Amino acid sequence: MPAFPVPGSRRRIRSAHVMAAGCAVAICTALAAPVAADGGTTTTTTTTTTSTKPTIVLVHGAFADASSWNGVVERLERRGYTVIAPANPLRGLYTDSTYIASVLDSIKGPIVLAGHSYGGAVISTAAAANPRVKSLVYVSALMPDVGESGMSLGAKFPSELGTATKSVPYRAGGVSGTDLYLKPDRIHPVFAADLPENTARVMAVTQRPAATTAFSETAKVAAWKRIPSWFLVAKQDKTINPDQERFEAKRAGSHTVEINSSHVAMVSHPDAVTALLLQAATATDPARPALAATGTTRGARAETALTGIAASTLLAGTGAVLLGRRLRRSRS
Repeated sequence: MPAFPVPGSRRRIRSAHVMAAGCAVAICTALAAPVAADGGTTTTTTTTTTSTKPTIVLVHGAFADASSWNGVVERLERRGYTVIAPANPLRGLYTDSTYIASVLDSIKGPIVLAGHSYGGAVISTAAAANPRVKSLVYVSALMPDVGESGMSLGAKFPSELGTATKSVPYRAGGVSGTDLYLKPDRIHPVFAADLPENTARVMAVTQRPAATTAFSETAKVAAWKRIPSWFLVAKQDKTINPDQERFEAKRAGSHTVEINSSHVAMVSHPDAVTALLLQAATATDPARPALAATGTTRGARAETALTGIAASTLLAGTGAVLLGRRLRRSRS
């Protein structure tokens, strides 16, 4: 003869069923939720666009000045952005990044920080201690890791730059050193092949030299490890090897575009450079850089996932035990 539950037992059984179902949902959630780059889980919450436009700061590289950004500045200002293109001192990575960092400190609100060529190394250091820098943009640029320099990266990815420079000693304020200039007859083929030759001749006359310390000093920090980055690879670049640019962008997990451009993409292709800057400026809650995976990072992610599953399994086990006990009691 079947045993019918005593009055009130049905309510307890329903409660136990609900508890077990909740635990089952927890297991499904833990198994289904992907692990984010920082060890958390992703969500489907819609991110709202901030109403405050960032200030866009454009840092030029060696052998150039801030006027190299003119075409980009005009396009950004037409879209309502505040733009600053400071003079990069070109005296050395530590000096230059300290100066650019002081410029950033004077700006209120969010910042998109861009660098061309050697300017990329400068922004990688200058942005390291500034939480208001939301995005980094590299235009055919250097993007050194800690312990790397422009010279060490160039040794791994040779270009024609070594054939295009000349050394000139300088003295200033009791300090002496060596400046690097581009040879006038090499600017067009190596630096600006997609610009008219007469434009390249003006560049040769007005170029600003860079001290050798700009390329020899090694990076002490790398802001692109924590700040989302965008990278424009110039496929016809003879100054920085395009393979070096691809390597840097991939290592940093940058949002990357490639265009058929010489080294001075912001001069010859201002629309493409502006479009990349607008992507960085309008990105809503951009993902942290997906850096090249390491054993430690993979292990941490796996450990996080297993911990979540183990916790859910424990909850499910506890729910099953409670359910069993309640069923036995209801039958007694």
